Amino acid sequence: MVISSYIDFGWKLLRWRYGLKSARDARIEVQAISPMPPINGDLPREALEQCRQFDTYTVSNAIERLNIRPCNEGFISYGVTCRFPRLEPVLGYAVTARMRSSGTPVNGMYYYTHSEFWGYLASFKGPRIPVILDSDEEPGIGALVGEAYARISCTFGCVACIPNGAARALPGIEELGYRVFSRNVAVSHTYPHVADFGDPVEIRGWRIAGHAAARAEQVCREDRELFDLTERKDFSAAMLEGKLAEATKRNL
Repeated sequence: MVISSYIDFGWKLLRWRYGLKSARDARIEVQAISPMPPINGDLPREALEQCRQFDTYTVSNAIERLNIRPCNEGFISYGVTCRFPRLEPVLGYAVTARMRSSGTPVNGMYYYTHSEFWGYLASFKGPRIPVILDSDEEPGIGALVGEAYARISCTFGCVACIPNGAARALPGIEELGYRVFSRNVAVSHTYPHVADFGDPVEIRGWRIAGHAAARAEQVCREDRELFDLTERKDFSAAMLEGKLAEATKRNL
């Protein structure tokens, strides 16, 4: 029964993703497409909901059975724990970021005031799961992920968060139904802030592709705005100062 369920799941997954018509097509196609290319919001919501009915072990069995990717890739090996195991399985698209908490951020702003990151997060389709690499020498000293962070994330369509560092204020997060997978639980925020986002990150052997092109497009747009400003006949130092101040405020 278990073998039948995960083979059936794997077949459904391939059929949703690639429009395959038979199991023979699936075997042929798996050899050509393994590993699966990254996707962003192109599965129907009903397909995601059906996938979510299966637990992680069943999904892993299907991936191994159908040789979708090497069996030693695509998962966190150890050191990151599900904080709310009683909640239902969660499924979403990974969005990458890097954080630090051992020192104060350059801009001196509070930990959740990074509007550029929130805008980047909101640009993705479907349910999202931020995967946050703690870049400190000793990850987990301070916590970026807490109740306030979870509440803001939920408004942008996030269903879970995976930091390789710490989380805090767990009771409030659990009440939201927001899943957290973290290395440890911290008492203090310390100085957590998003240092970068959109680039690939690796957490305990699991390498997650980034979407740096989306951020590069935003940077190029800001550059074009600046170039257009310099070509105006009434261009002045005061206008340049105002534009730079506007860009700085937007990126905080």
